Amino acid sequence: MITLYHCLSARSFRPLWMLEELSTPYALKMLPFPPRIMERDYLALNPLGTVPLLVDGDTRMTESAAMCQYLAAKAGSTSLDVAVDEPAFGAYLNFLHFGEATLTFPQTLVLRYGRFEPEARRSPQVAEDYSKWFLSRLRSLEPLLEAQEFLCADRFTAADVSVSYALLLAQHLGLDARFTPAVAAYWQRMRLREGFIRAMSAQKKAAVEQDVSAVHAPDALPPAKL
Repeated sequence: MITLYHCLSARSFRPLWMLEELSTPYALKMLPFPPRIMERDYLALNPLGTVPLLVDGDTRMTESAAMCQYLAAKAGSTSLDVAVDEPAFGAYLNFLHFGEATLTFPQTLVLRYGRFEPEARRSPQVAEDYSKWFLSRLRSLEPLLEAQEFLCADRFTAADVSVSYALLLAQHLGLDARFTPAVAAYWQRMRLREGFIRAMSAQKKAAVEQDVSAVHAPDALPPAKL
């Protein structure tokens, strides 16, 4: 069985959402955030001290977008994957990694310099600059989402999971009020998916059962508000 190490609403939410969409059996191991500091024993499993960590037999993965691709491909014939011979294959890979490399990266700097650093080291200017960076790149999706329901292949795929996590993080940061109309409508559709709702419920349930329910998510909001 796949084991996923996860913090509330961290990047590890991507593979968790994928697992729920695919109805793949898994074990969810909740960690306090940040695990490299709050759960030192975790470093023996993942020397990076980050989440996610996905363990599937001898396979060990630490990159959330790669996990989405792995889970979709491993599931076999599933609509969440885009095959190499499909016309949308290139767009699929591009959006899959766009969600992490282009949309999530700048938000990590907003988190660090807006919330996580000690007060003396915080930088409102850095946080605002990288918020604008994120939003400017997000706006590139507006014409596409005005014309179609999903990012590629005329269906929901792992690429939508990857990009939608960046929108979830943006919501926690209060940046969703600055989404363009088609992006906002897309985000509303994604968060109404049954797989998304199940994943949100699964992380809350596991946090309570594993006694990490008091741990704050990366947005520093109480879990009850996630």
